[in-house]
Amino acid sequence: MQLTTILSLFVAAASATPCPGSPRKFGIMALRSASPIHFASAGASQNGIALNLSDARADADCVDGSKPKSATFYIEDERLYLYGKKGGVVQQFVVDRSGMGQGVVRYSTKTESDPTGHLEVKGWAVDENDNLSFNGTGLIGCPAQDGSWNIWLGTVAKPAGQEGCLGFSARTVDVKKPVQCTYSNYA
Repeated sequence: MQLTTILSLFVAAASATPCPGSPRKFGIMALRSASPIHFASAGASQNGIALNLSDARADADCVDGSKPKSATFYIEDERLYLYGKKGGVVQQFVVDRSGMGQGVVRYSTKTESDPTGHLEVKGWAVDENDNLSFNGTGLIGCPAQDGSWNIWLGTVAKPAGQEGCLGFSARTVDVKKPVQCTYSNYA
């Protein structure tokens, strides 16, 4: 009887543990006390990510038919990806910390080679407090006309001259049952 109980506990624990080599799937939640973005989740749409993604911008194509306002991410080899459909398009994040890009964060379809010029893909990490950063730089949100907050790297206080931007801790939160989605791209 005890052996059966121990074996069933072992099987339950093993099935709850992610497969070795399978990257952690997570969502992003903004932490910025006493602000409109505190506890907001990050969603993906039209090659960018935003907090409090509006209904109009929630246009992911997911295997379960949903149109989520929050996205699921994972990091592999210091590269940040959107969790997509198996065998489908792989969507990878690029950043531009140059004077022209001012910390822009965008996703695009992964190609066989890394982008050149000012675009960077490698440097994403989650720290000991579960906060996401790129080469040690945190994220900021800048208000958009639709009520969402577009996410940039915190390299410039007012990227592209935007007013009202707020820095925040990008807390990663485990997604227990991730749904595979393809997020919209500009044509």
